[in-house]
Amino acid sequence: MIQIILYTGIILLSWSLFGNCQQNKADSILISISEKEIIEYATKLTSAEFDGRLSGSPGYLKSAQWIASKFEEWGIKPMGDNGSYFQYFDNAYTKVFDSGSVSYQFINEKVNIVEKKYHFPEEYFPGQNSGSGTIDGELVYVGFGITAPELGYDDYEGIDVKGKILVFEYGLPVNGENKDIEKWVPYDYHQYKFKNAIAHGAIGWLYINKLANPNTSYNYDIVYAHIGDEVVNDIFNASGKNYKEIRENIVNNLKPNSFELIGKVTITANTKHFEDSKSCNVIGMIEGTDPTLKSEVIIIGAHHDGVGNLGKLLPSALDNASGVVDIMAAARMLAQSPVKPKRSILFIMFGGEECGLLGSTFYVNNPKFPKKKVVCMINLDMVGNGKGLALWGGESYPEISKHFTYANTHFIRRTMRTSEARPVKTRPRTDGAVFTMNGYKSFAIGTTDGVKPVYYHHPLDNVDALTPDIMVDVAKLIYFGLLGVANDDEL
Repeated sequence: MIQIILYTGIILLSWSLFGNCQQNKADSILISISEKEIIEYATKLTSAEFDGRLSGSPGYLKSAQWIASKFEEWGIKPMGDNGSYFQYFDNAYTKVFDSGSVSYQFINEKVNIVEKKYHFPEEYFPGQNSGSGTIDGELVYVGFGITAPELGYDDYEGIDVKGKILVFEYGLPVNGENKDIEKWVPYDYHQYKFKNAIAHGAIGWLYINKLANPNTSYNYDIVYAHIGDEVVNDIFNASGKNYKEIRENIVNNLKPNSFELIGKVTITANTKHFEDSKSCNVIGMIEGTDPTLKSEVIIIGAHHDGVGNLGKLLPSALDNASGVVDIMAAARMLAQSPVKPKRSILFIMFGGEECGLLGSTFYVNNPKFPKKKVVCMINLDMVGNGKGLALWGGESYPEISKHFTYANTHFIRRTMRTSEARPVKTRPRTDGAVFTMNGYKSFAIGTTDGVKPVYYHHPLDNVDALTPDIMVDVAKLIYFGLLGVANDDEL
């Protein structure tokens, strides 16, 4: 077991150099953190007990109860609804009972009927908000699935897709550097693409985006799946088409190219939708000790929902048990530290991030503190793999980020990358972006220089995908940095 000892006396002495902490004693009391603690929390959160932590599901709510029990154990004050740790919001979800199936039938050059049956998770993922049942039908490729007349772009123009199974792309045919990117943003949402496909008469689709994704819309009689390169290439090759070339031409020329494809696809799904379910944020606070400054708050958060179970458990370790575990370890240290924060520290474990940033959006619309009293919001997402540290957006708030860079330079000593905060012009992808868009100072703590493969929204995103030593240092960085900000009299 690697044990890292945090001497509070060193903290006090170092902060006195900033003029932020007048105490100059070297306490012998220490706070410890170990890789064993990190692994213990991560193993619990990613266990089958919580069934992948799909927001709104019983497994998710059970995991929220566990986090709250740890907050209570450490003496962290509940800040949710009615004296609890839980801030509830509406969050429909769909239970996927098994991986379903995807198969493709076509006639080859020898006029033989060929059927290819694909495998989960190697070649496809079941649709996480798919209706239940079986569909089969002819195929039509509709590019990015967008109808945007004001932008002079329509993937559905001149082609009839009624009663067909569509094949379409993830994302946009433009990137973030396009001068009109903000006009394109509404068409980047998965929900939009699905609703547009239904409006044009499709009975289902193959989404070229092979991963688990609950951030989609549900329609009870629509069956769909997510497909990867092998399925895409099989379908296009059977039609004598070069998929890569076609996609590149659409993007380079910003000109749709939709057409019928040879063959038929059969998709099956076994699901049940729960429209009226609730999810929650888990919120706890260490109240500041200064009679005046305690009304000011530093928010630190991470989403603790995962992507559930698709016939195989998706443990969601790196994304984002890692961020939750780092904050939990730091919260435990802060609660037990003899150095008390003058300002209050609010810990939020967001729900519904994977479903479309539901928890963070609900929080900013129903905050526990007025915006003017929030010093900053710090977000953690996928912070369990790497050798280096990062403060993404931290350069824009040097009066805050200096406490984290100082802590790294003097106590942690890892490479640290920093950047300026950027306006959110594209579809927001993180809880931190929600705060930025709503006028909060917000930046993210991250890790860099990954040392293990990243299994994004995949069954292999388990504890083995984490590097516990960097997570220990992230927890230390949070501990030092938050105490520095909380006790800075010059902010």
